[in-house]
This record gives sequence, structure tokens and C-alpha cells, in this order.
Amino acid sequence: MPKTPFFFRKTLSALGASLLALLVQPALAQSQPADTRIPAAVDAALQRARIPRDAVSMLVMNVDGRSPPALAWRTHQAMNPASVMKLVTTYAALDQLGPAFVWRTPVYLGGPVVEGALRGNLYIQGQGDPKLVLERLWLMLRRLQGMGVKVIVGDIVLDRNAFQLPAHDAAVFDNEPWRPYNASPDALLINYKAVALNIAPDTGAGVARIQYDPPMFGMDNQQTVALSAPNTDCGDWRSKMQLDMSHPQRIAFNGSYPASCGEKSWSIAPAQPERFAAKAIEGMWRELGGKLTGAVRDGSVPQGLQPAFQLESPALSEVVRDINKYSNNIMAQHVLLTLGMQRTGVASFDSARQSLAQWWAARWGNAEQPVVDNGAGLSRNASITASGLGQMLQNAWVSPVMPEFVSSMPIVGVDGTLRRSKSRFAGAAHLKTGSLRDAAALAGYVDGASGQRFVLVAMANHANAAAARTAWDALVDWTAAQ
Repeated sequence: MPKTPFFFRKTLSALGASLLALLVQPALAQSQPADTRIPAAVDAALQRARIPRDAVSMLVMNVDGRSPPALAWRTHQAMNPASVMKLVTTYAALDQLGPAFVWRTPVYLGGPVVEGALRGNLYIQGQGDPKLVLERLWLMLRRLQGMGVKVIVGDIVLDRNAFQLPAHDAAVFDNEPWRPYNASPDALLINYKAVALNIAPDTGAGVARIQYDPPMFGMDNQQTVALSAPNTDCGDWRSKMQLDMSHPQRIAFNGSYPASCGEKSWSIAPAQPERFAAKAIEGMWRELGGKLTGAVRDGSVPQGLQPAFQLESPALSEVVRDINKYSNNIMAQHVLLTLGMQRTGVASFDSARQSLAQWWAARWGNAEQPVVDNGAGLSRNASITASGLGQMLQNAWVSPVMPEFVSSMPIVGVDGTLRRSKSRFAGAAHLKTGSLRDAAALAGYVDGASGQRFVLVAMANHANAAAARTAWDALVDWTAAQ
């Protein structure tokens, strides 16, 4: 049976905060007209970027909703928000599940442990943990060894049945299947389905040495790559290495690595993503000195078998921070799927979208419902209005989960995806970025010089959208100066 969502277990004070949010929401419908004049600096930046006014939507309004918006431009036009859609997914999760929500991955012993040998299968049951990364996989297997298991006389069975998802082609979105952002969700997601390459030049040997984490069983990855000619500029070092993924069991390179780059890291999603968990778990188990007589395969936990232990994920508040600060797509999709699983017991995108739509309607009615697609914004079909998103951000500001939600966003000019922002008001805003081909967006909260705090939403859908960053910096500066 699915657990009762946090959304339905709020205290009276939390409900009071929600009612207050409803009271402040009429900011978009004030009798006084909103200012529809685009600020001169923003307009000039859009002109330089060759982005027409009818390709953008912008909203700036006080968080308390007691005055007309300072700027309202095409706020009811549905736009693709790119990764800004993650704000909808993460706020919905914090509001419904609570910031302390965790995922658990049960581990089962299918037989007795006799003199260091498990006489039976080992079962690992995925429940959608979005942060079962290298270090936590190591802890899981070390805990197993701490229980006396050194040899598994049987198979390692991976139960990935908690997610009911269609087949996924990582090349469909942008023909970049080796990029981790294109990886698909998995009930037993290991290290985001990505291998981290740690590259270190050895000038004495004339090569750069490559370490691969996690160790992937059965893969014959290239261990060194030649160094480039002396004094070669670092530049686009990834292109210089000439990644070769033509063989599904090997990560290789046909180029060279500039020694001037020093040590670098590079995450790659290898071929056969459906086998990633099996290769990573067996590779790590064997590297820890464990032995396995059988194979690593998919299957199901036998009914009635009790877990030997459960690995617990970090709290949702930490997961949400990773999602929004660094725009992690696969984690966002896992959070959306978890909403469906908690509400209906079935983790599918259909159930997840239905769960989020019901939450939105309960909060704000059916008007201007977002189209969330996969919840990460990695979609050509996702859409939301600036009005709808602004209303949600107003509500979030008076929500009990406001501290966790706001602190999850990048700080302008300080960290996350806004670390390199050119805004003159570094540190004055918490904002989520979004960027796709033909779509660029920014949304969150800005502290004004007057002491007021503003909701800001900006979206551009145009072939030149990638050049909108200077316009968004100008909009942040204009808002912070209020």
C-alpha cells in the first residue's frame, strides 16, 4: 500500500500558511494595471541577441502579492521552461513528501551464511533512490562483508520492478547518447548510470592515465592516452581526446590529452545502460575482494523474504539541492516518479504526471496547468506560463518547506549553474536556470535594494535563445535595484 503523502499530513499551522499563500496570490489580477514596459537594458540585450519581444515571457512581482507586478510581459503564454521545470517537480515533492523523506534500498540474503559463504542468492531491490552513487554502493557492499559474506554461492539478483517505464533510446533527444543527462531513470539507479573518468597527465611517461569509477565488470577500458604536443593549449580538451564508443564493452580514445590541462574529470554514460547496475555492482564487489560463483541478473525478490538490511538515501532536502543547484536531470525524473509511486503504488510517468496535476489543481485549480512531461525539463513538449510559475513561487515563499526550496537554487554569481553570472548583484538572488536548444529560462527570488523581495520569471523560446543570458543578467540587475 502506498504511504499517506506528507501533503495530507500537514499540521494546522502549515495549512494556515497555505491559506495565506492563497490570499496573496491575486497579485496577477490586481485592479491596477501591471507595468508591461520591458526595462530598457533588458530590451537592448534582447535586441543584441536578436530575440524578438514576442518570443519572451517575463514576470517580476513582490513575493507578498500586495501590489501589481513590476513587470508582466506575455505572462499567460505557455512557454518551454527547459530545466526551470525542475522547480515545479521539486516544490511538489517537498510539499507532498516532506523534506525528511528518504528512499530505502533493501538487501536480502537468499540463504544462510556459512564460513564466509552465502549459500544462496543475494537480492538487491531498487526503490528509486536517486543518489545511490559510488560511495554509497561501496558502503552497501562493505556492510554485506561486515555481516560475514565473502563469497556468494549463487547469483546477485537485481529487482528493478518498482519502475514501470517504456524502453528508452538515449540518442533520441539530441543524438548525444554518451552524455549522462540523457540517461533514463531506473529503480536501481547506480551512480546516475555514469562512469567518472579521472584523467591525470604523466609527463615522464608521455601519457595521461585514466581511472574509471565505478569499476565496471567486463569492460576493457583504455587506461592511458597519449599527451599532446608540448605547449598545446588546453582548450576543448574533450574534443582533442576523440572519444571512441564504437565497442559496447570499451571506452576508448583516438586523440591525445594536453598536459597543460592538469588533472580533469569527465563523466560518460557507457553503452548498454540497462546493464549498468549489473556491471557496476559486480565490478565493485570483486574489487572489494568478494567472490561470486554465479552471475548478476535481473529478477524479483521471493515473497516472504525479509531484508537483511536497508541502505537509506540522503533526505529529500539534500536531493532537491543537488537537482536545482546543478540541474541534475535523472534525479529530477526519479523525484517525479516517486510522487506517482507514493500516491498510487505505481511508478510510471503517467501516474507521476497525474499525481502532480492533482496537486496543482488542489492548490491553484486547473487554470494554467503546467505540462511537466518527465519533470526535468529535458523535453520539447514541457510548458508552463510565467503567471502559473510565478503563482507557485509566491505560494512556496509562505510554505513550511520554503527554507529547503529556496536554498536549493543556485545563488547568482556564487554557486551552481549561476556561478559565472555577470550580474552586478552577486549573492542577491536564488534562481534556477534552464537551457535547451531554442529555449532559455530563469526563475526564482531576487532581493531588492529597497528591502523588498521579488519573484522573477523569464523565458525565451527562439532559435537565438542561447544568447538570452545577458538579457537575464540585465533583468536580475533591474529587479535587484528596485
